Parts: sequence; structure tokens; C-alpha cells
Amino acid sequence: MLAAILLSLGVVFVAELGDRSQLLTMTYALRYRWWVVLTGVAIASFTVHGVSVAIGHFLGATLPARAMAFASAIAFLIFAAWTWHEGAESEDETPTPRNTRFALLTVISSFVLAEMSDKTTLATITLASDQNWVGVWIGSTLGMILADGLAIGAGLLLHQRLPEQLLHMLASLLFLLFGLWMLFDGALGWRWVAVGVTAAVGMAAATAIAAQTLQRRRKAAARAPSSDWQIPNTTHPGPTRRL
Repeated sequence: MLAAILLSLGVVFVAELGDRSQLLTMTYALRYRWWVVLTGVAIASFTVHGVSVAIGHFLGATLPARAMAFASAIAFLIFAAWTWHEGAESEDETPTPRNTRFALLTVISSFVLAEMSDKTTLATITLASDQNWVGVWIGSTLGMILADGLAIGAGLLLHQRLPEQLLHMLASLLFLLFGLWMLFDGALGWRWVAVGVTAAVGMAAATAIAAQTLQRRRKAAARAPSSDWQIPNTTHPGPTRRL
């Protein structure tokens, strides 16, 4: 059992580095509290890997990858529109309290959909067919939590350095790219179409975000008062009267 835990932990941790799930975790860390994101990742990982372990150990079957990829793509496109709408509402740059009522449910549902057709789930199914299924379940869950914990740390650092509206735009762009990639590559099987569409949309969106950021900075600079009115000139006293 210990060997199965260590093996599955190492496999899942390495597979998650740079994966879309890690980028998804970093995206959520830009929007919600870190402990909410980590809790959602833990619950989703425990659930998904439990299902994949059961399938691999007791059934020896595979998940319907295309159907799950299509459902994931639709969910990610909805998340992209939702996040963009939130960023547009905060355009006035007034601090508003963030609604986290459904944050945990959002994180769990998106991770379950994203992981059902991911390579880590397929690796978990394969490991569970040969190794101790309890150890594979524990190790794969811990491996995902550790890998995505690193992404949460990166998201917290970005949240401290970037403005709120820009973070919403970046998060929406990531959701959009994930959704398009899963739709054309995972659901439809059009790899080169997926590459072309995501590259074109990514470049166009990045250009639009850069233009909006530059325009916002110019407006802020235009609204700022001139330095001549901020600092009174006291170095040259007025003319003195002659007696």
C-alpha cells in the first residue's frame, strides 16, 4: 500500500506540473480565497480519483473521454463569459465585496469536469488496475493537492502585483482558451484546428487586454492633477517693499 501511495503521488504530481488543472487552480486563486480553492481542489480530486480508481480496479474500463471533454468545454466557455462579466462590472474600480457564495461549488464542478478526461485520471485508472487501489486513491489525491497548492501560491503572488480588473480579464482569457482547446481537440478531435483557433484567439485577446490596460493608464494619468498645483512654490519669495 505504501508503494502504491508513493508511486501514484509521484506520477500525478509530475503529470500535474504545467497541466491545465494547475493553471485552472491559479486562475481561481486570483478570484477567491486560497483556502476555498484548496478545499475545492481536495474535494474534487478525492471524488474524481475515487471514481477512476473504482473504474480501473473493479471494472477495468475507461471513461467516455469525448463526452466528458465536450461537457468540460461548455462549462469552461460559460466560466469565461461569467468572469468577463464580473471584470466589466468592476470597471469603475470601486472596491466591492466579492460574492463567494457559490465559489466552492464552482471550483469543485469545474475540476470534476476538467479531470474526468485528463491524463492524470487515465494514469490513475491504469495504476489502480495493477496496484493497491486504496494506496492509489490516497497518493493520487495528495499528488494533485500538492501540485495545485504550488499554483495557488503563484496566484496569490500575482494577485498582490496586478490590478483587479486585469486579473479578471486574464482569468476569462484562460477559461476561454481551455474551453476552445477541449472543444476542438478533446471533443471533436481536430488537433490542428484547436491549435490555430486557440492561438488566434489568444493573440487577439492579449492585444485587446494590452490596449485596454494602456488606455486605462492614460485616462488615470489625464485625471491626475498636475505637479505644479500639488506642490506650492516657496523657493522664490515675492518682491519686498522699499522704505
